[in-house]
Amino acid sequence: MGDDANAAAGDGGSPEATDGADRERVDEASPEERLKRQRDDLRLLNQVMRHDIRNDLQLVGAYAELLNDHVDEEGEAYLDVIKRNTQSAVSLTTTVRDLAEVMLREETEPSRVSLDRILSQQVEEVRSAYSEAVFTVEGSFPDEEVVADEMLSSVFRNLLRNAVQHNDETPPKVTVSATVDEADGVVEVRVADNGPGIPENQRADVFGKGEKGLDSPGAGIGLYLVRSLVEIYGGDVWIEDNEPTGAVFAVRLPLAA
Repeated sequence: MGDDANAAAGDGGSPEATDGADRERVDEASPEERLKRQRDDLRLLNQVMRHDIRNDLQLVGAYAELLNDHVDEEGEAYLDVIKRNTQSAVSLTTTVRDLAEVMLREETEPSRVSLDRILSQQVEEVRSAYSEAVFTVEGSFPDEEVVADEMLSSVFRNLLRNAVQHNDETPPKVTVSATVDEADGVVEVRVADNGPGIPENQRADVFGKGEKGLDSPGAGIGLYLVRSLVEIYGGDVWIEDNEPTGAVFAVRLPLAA
């Protein structure tokens, strides 16, 4: 029986031996191979997030709408919570999708895109998604091209959503403006809200990866994506006080030559 046991061990029957071999193969992988596996895993996670999880959340939202005429006054409050949080979770899947796309794409130089087209489109989309909010555009958006790409839409989408989602006023009010500084060769977009504002000592933290500086799920990842993209474009993003209350998120982008 001892010989049989030895033979089994020699044939790789030991789980410990198998695990050790797997670890050795992983350790022997080149940095390029490990990076490829990580990117493949990220693609799979992105696919699950974009399709499976998002579809389930949208189904929850659709059934919640069907319950409108089947709940009493007390139930309406609970139903509103379901709707609001489902919408927030769907928005978060969009942000995760965009972040994954940024992480997965090859090294590419930003090109040039129309600021007016992308900013106007995002204002209209977020306005449609948040009918309870009041959006105001000051003046008109400059008919200029900036150094960026189509992912610039994610920058404005996250800033506009944050201005509503983290607002404790009724109604939430958001004012959007954009100006050109020809001397410095930049355009500055400002998204102002009438919410609680952000203390100065927390402003750097809200752009951190995974931070919850706005005290709400998803705030950190969305603003982390904003900062990451703006830095790729060679721009800057910061926070100021709004008057009389609220915060202003300012984005400065270089004009395309």
